Amino acid sequence: MSNGRRSYGYVGPADLKTLVRAGSEGRSMCSAVDFDEWASPQTAGELAESFTFVVDASGNLRLAPRRSEHVVCAGGGRVLGAGEVSFRKESGRWTVEAVSNQSTGYCPDVSSWPAVAEALDRAGIARPSSFTHEVVFRRCPSCGQLNIVREEDFVCVFCDAVLPAEWNVAEPDAG
Repeated sequence: MSNGRRSYGYVGPADLKTLVRAGSEGRSMCSAVDFDEWASPQTAGELAESFTFVVDASGNLRLAPRRSEHVVCAGGGRVLGAGEVSFRKESGRWTVEAVSNQSTGYCPDVSSWPAVAEALDRAGIARPSSFTHEVVFRRCPSCGQLNIVREEDFVCVFCDAVLPAEWNVAEPDAG
């Protein structure tokens, strides 16, 4: 936990973590000026596309192109949140069009929203009151596979075991 919040380590394929290189992290958005400098040269179409984001351990929003790996965006480090986000300019102010916790590399719980909200606020971006699309991740206690729970059906798609109601995704060696 960081600042009283859960942090998430990378749980995705090991080969993707090898893509992390110094200086390849996502662009840090520590203020409204940072975000405006990054967003202003982009077209409305580019901004309407989803971007990969993480909230780094310091609570800062980091952005990268959509097809970027979350672990690369985070520089391989732990995160307070991760997912996809799109933006639009409305009445002269940047706002979030859509935001999710969809990251199969970090599998953040929906309870990561407050860290995401604070990072968006710090970057001067108007936002919704919660994720516009929530993804529920669980690790199967029987076979160890990661699952995305759909329609509140807490059953492992790999072995049909019952999945826990509470978030339980952590690095495999962290238990």
